[in-house]
Amino acid sequence: MKLHQMTEAIDANDANLSGSVFSDVKLTDATFSDCNMAGLHVRDANLSNARIANANLSGVEITDCNLTGLTIDGVQVSDMIKAYKAAHKD
Repeated sequence: MKLHQMTEAIDANDANLSGSVFSDVKLTDATFSDCNMAGLHVRDANLSNARIANANLSGVEITDCNLTGLTIDGVQVSDMIKAYKAAHKD
């Protein structure tokens, strides 16, 4: 199924959207709950002010991203990276 230039909200429940491609899509204020996103690839995305809770993030890789203000359990990630680099100087 192809959806182009759609402007109304979609309510997908008990749906298998595996293999779907989302490009140039606005998901502002979208909510994902009880979703299996294993193998998800996110590129060139604005996730500012997103909230992730009760998620399995094992094996997640974050590269070439703006981490300004990013916190994990209330700790600034930039502070964690700075501390790690200081502790692991060559």
